[in-house]
Amino acid sequence: MQEIAFTVHIFKDGKTYVAYVPELDVSSCGATDEEARRNIRDAVGGFLDASADMGTLSEILEEAGYIREGDSWREPEFVSLDRLTANVK
Repeated sequence: MQEIAFTVHIFKDGKTYVAYVPELDVSSCGATDEEARRNIRDAVGGFLDASADMGTLSEILEEAGYIREGDSWREPEFVSLDRLTANVK
């Protein structure tokens, strides 16, 4: 069993908390922040397990920016999180 690190963005959509993992393009939700965190962990675990079962895990992780280091994977380097604005006509 290997451990894969990932980034989680959590935001509110109405009364629902949405958890999103940009590296893997996986999302989940919950009624609370903590429930969304638990659910995204399960969703990512299921996604990675299914990918491993199909034989596509390495390909998916490489496309997501992960780097193979021996028997483990190094996640993409997190640089920053910014909130920017744009003008709309």
